[in-house]
Amino acid sequence: MTDDDFVRVEGNDCPMSSCAAPAGSPCRTGRGKVAVQYHTSRFRLVPSLAKSLSVPVPPVRKPSSIWVELPRPVSASIEAAGHVRIGYARASTVRQSLDSQLDLLKQAGVTRVFSEKISTRAVRRPQLERAVALARELRASGVEVTLVVHEHKRLGRGIELAMLAEQLKAAGIGLEFLTGELQGSHDPSGVVFTVLAAVSGMEREYVRDRTLEGHESARARGKTIGGAVVTDDAMLAVALHLREQKLSLRDIAGRLVIATGKKKGRHPSPATVLRMLREHDERAALATAS
Repeated sequence: MTDDDFVRVEGNDCPMSSCAAPAGSPCRTGRGKVAVQYHTSRFRLVPSLAKSLSVPVPPVRKPSSIWVELPRPVSASIEAAGHVRIGYARASTVRQSLDSQLDLLKQAGVTRVFSEKISTRAVRRPQLERAVALARELRASGVEVTLVVHEHKRLGRGIELAMLAEQLKAAGIGLEFLTGELQGSHDPSGVVFTVLAAVSGMEREYVRDRTLEGHESARARGKTIGGAVVTDDAMLAVALHLREQKLSLRDIAGRLVIATGKKKGRHPSPATVLRMLREHDERAALATAS
């Protein structure tokens, strides 16, 4: 870093909502003092500082003193911000390696990468959220931003992918896939996201249908699907008696004990009790109808 880096940084308004320092002034803290370092999303607007870990506020700006807005420069002599590419890599399990994704992102010229090992079915993916948040901050400052990913499956499937596409579209953030059927750059406002979400949803439904077909085939051959059975006729009889006494499912489950198997001696879950009673009621209804 050079002595005049702070001038180039202050050529931009700070995009951080908690700071929002105008061009010509140093960054400020939430307590209204001059920050010791410029905020990351601000100094990254300067291409030559994009790889820096931090940019200190110089003594001339009096760090830790009460923040005062300085005169805004008539014309900021700052290098154009240009285009920022933010990378994201994800593996579904801890045992899977991220190396191939990270290598490809590096080859594509991505310098800031967020990565994590987490299932596609996870409700929240913290690193992806951080990547999108940073992209939003940079885009709000006027910088063109593209989220770069190895392939579309790294982002999610079905409704999750559709929701992410809506977020990117609203923020004006571009998207680029390095491999796969959708390799290339895509405009979030285009139809590709709609098609992508639809195809991903169909893929999940296809896997689900094949799984159910496999279960039906196994049952037809007399094979048991799922975990070990924990209910029996004796447990059902007790559960029916307790239900007549208007006890809740939780209370009924707490009074029942599994008699066999690995869970012997433990209480069944309320969901198990509900399923057992529901199946009994369905059988009783069929018997009455016939």
